Amino acid sequence: MGMGWCIGLIAVGAILSFAVDWHVQGMNLTLVGLILMAVGFIGTSAYVSVFKRRHTQPPPPAAPVVEEDHRFTR
Repeated sequence: MGMGWCIGLIAVGAILSFAVDWHVQGMNLTLVGLILMAVGFIGTSAYVSVFKRRHTQPPPPAAPVVEEDHRFTR
């Protein structure tokens, strides 16, 4: 799931939980909204953790150590 779908689930869940006053026989819309919001939050946290892990860069390799010979040769 992408970030947009997760935010969409949170929005639809909030609308069903707090803004709708429909009464559907056999279904509790408030509970459905809370479940959708929970799934949206879990999806968002999973997406962010994967996205963060995917975009971390390893440290650059260390520069090679070159030892110079300070002795004079004739």
